[in-house]
Amino acid sequence: MLSLHALNTYKAISVANLTIRNLDETIKANLRLRAAQHACSMEEEARQILKQALQQIETGLGSRIHNRFAGIGGAELSIPERSTLRSPPNFDDNDL
Repeated sequence: MLSLHALNTYKAISVANLTIRNLDETIKANLRLRAAQHACSMEEEARQILKQALQQIETGLGSRIHNRFAGIGGAELSIPERSTLRSPPNFDDNDL
């Protein structure tokens, strides 16, 4: 079991705790090695991995759709000329 507990007492920010159960021993060992390579704790390494993985999906749905299809090219539509607006309808009882 890997447990992540983080408290930030400097700022008045609530920080969540995360517990990961049933973590494969190989994953845990790889996390330990990666943390050692970066000279940090397993907890900090897990935080950085989660942060990096989730920052990539912070864009909105429209942006993600645009990015997915941007390489294909778009439909080049001509913008129609503006015309004068029609008069709004009159709903007075006198016109019935």
